[in-house]
Amino acid sequence: METQNLTVLNEFILMGITDKPELQAPLFGLFLIIYLISVVGNLGMIILTKVDTRLQTPMYFFLRHLAFTDLGYSTTVGPKMLVNFVVDQNTISYYFCAVQLAFFLVFIVSELFILTVMSYDRYVAICNPLLYPIIMSQRVCQVLVAIPYLYSTFVSLIVTIKIFNLSFCGYNVISHFYCDSLPLLSLLCSNTHATEMIILILAGFDLISSLLVVLVSYLLILVAIIKMNSAEGRLKAFSTCGSHLTVATVFYGTLIFMYVQPESSHSFDTDKVASIFYTLVIPMLNPLIYSLRNKDVKYARQRMWKKICNIFS
Repeated sequence: METQNLTVLNEFILMGITDKPELQAPLFGLFLIIYLISVVGNLGMIILTKVDTRLQTPMYFFLRHLAFTDLGYSTTVGPKMLVNFVVDQNTISYYFCAVQLAFFLVFIVSELFILTVMSYDRYVAICNPLLYPIIMSQRVCQVLVAIPYLYSTFVSLIVTIKIFNLSFCGYNVISHFYCDSLPLLSLLCSNTHATEMIILILAGFDLISSLLVVLVSYLLILVAIIKMNSAEGRLKAFSTCGSHLTVATVFYGTLIFMYVQPESSHSFDTDKVASIFYTLVIPMLNPLIYSLRNKDVKYARQRMWKKICNIFS
């Protein structure tokens, strides 16, 4: 069995998004545009929040890391998916599959908890504005970002090592467009109960704990806003967390739709649609949401554009 495993599984075959030839070219064009917008938008957000002096606050420090994780997991999946549209057989090597899974988990889990940290940041800013500079000091912000990266690396290594230390059967076709944990589990010959339980516990803990912090933070924010006497103050408070609330709702809504489905209605086709949304569409939407809804980002973008125009004029 071990010899067969080592001989047969030098690579996997990815089924991709569709097997209909007439859809390959239109989907390639569509997802190429989405991925390019995502790369430009998130790189632009990283640069903008780094160089603009008026965006050197904790909120935009976290936004920069949100853009980094968006760019990370969309790039882990996007380029390989685009290549698979134009080649005859969608193959991925055994080791590259493991690397793709590992990096994808690092970035997706990091994003989950960075969104959580951002909700806490908004809670402190609105409910404790006088203590905000002290509570959200530069050191605290760095620790709040470092913890998600370290924890997500730990989760990624556990899941990836557990899956790729087990024996795969001769069948090597992955019913997905990238290497994800659930499609890979279905190819294993070994007993997967322990691995499935680890993935279930980690996914449940990550989703429930992070969502709980977001919900409690926004419940306390809502209570604080209702108690405000000034209509202008309430409007300003809503506007400061509107972008984050929109991004968090879309992200958590997609994950809940994907992972909290009844077993009877669960299918890999449904997973593909949800995966396309959170691996490609959400990373494209996040910088657009912040650019359109956040005045500070909008004005910073205009200032940078004017500086660029002045350089070349």
